[in-house]
Amino acid sequence: MSTKNLNHKEAKEKLINLVDDIKTGFLATGLTKKPVSAIPMSTKKVDDQGNIWFLSSMNSDHNGDIAQDPDVQLLYSDNKDMEFISIFGRASIVTDKEILEDFYSKVDDAWFSGHDDPSLSAIKVVPQEAYYWDTKQNKYITLFKMGLAALGGDQEDIGEKGKLNI
Repeated sequence: MSTKNLNHKEAKEKLINLVDDIKTGFLATGLTKKPVSAIPMSTKKVDDQGNIWFLSSMNSDHNGDIAQDPDVQLLYSDNKDMEFISIFGRASIVTDKEILEDFYSKVDDAWFSGHDDPSLSAIKVVPQEAYYWDTKQNKYITLFKMGLAALGGDQEDIGEKGKLNI
């Protein structure tokens, strides 16, 4: 796997593409506690600046963790397409009604009673640092190349990894 560190615009585009492709990731909060709290979250949007948005309940443990310490880790994994990204960032709780209405969809009715629900909030994560692994091929081609490398002893290029300097 080749290493390709990306900077600024290219890094932001890579982050946006990977998060948009994968959609659901784990949000880890309370990073100074053991164990950290990690919950699955569906991404509502990755904006043009690369900020990642979620909807959440004001009363949730992760909102409480963010109020105490805004450092968070996002972990996205797509085994089918062999795409992975780890994002460290700073989170904030947003209660702007226009933003909440914009992100709210019918699916969110499973957790909230509409976009006017008083417990509804958004979490905005501003990425500080990210690292990605992307095979650029489906898992069968990647596994085939790995098998060739194991049999022949030669390294096969199975994709790229690198730091995203945002």
